[in-house]
Amino acid sequence: MTAPVITKESEKIAMTAPVVTKTAGNDKLMTMQFILPSKYTTAEEAPRPVDERVVIREEGERKYGVVRFSWVASDKVVAEKVENLKKWLARDGYKVSGDFVLARYNPPWTLPPFRTNEVFIPIE
Repeated sequence: MTAPVITKESEKIAMTAPVVTKTAGNDKLMTMQFILPSKYTTAEEAPRPVDERVVIREEGERKYGVVRFSWVASDKVVAEKVENLKKWLARDGYKVSGDFVLARYNPPWTLPPFRTNEVFIPIE
């Protein structure tokens, strides 16, 4: 992806993949997470965003169960993937420890058969 994020210092950062989305409990609020390029090893090193609603933070290590799929990540398809993944994790003895997140790897203009998406579910 090539859409830049512009900072106060006018530094442009190319979009990275995946773009991670999480829907809040009421399904009306969605958060988006962008992965910064590897040259920024801490949150303090990252340029400050122009928009004050954007928060830069480090996330600690986590363990996830993941399922990858192609085509469009519609609500129905994602719900099916989440339910199947939960069943597979339970079958294999893993305990789910939080809500799922959806990771999309391609720009929106990518043809559906060539899209890559993943559902992540945190596990213990």
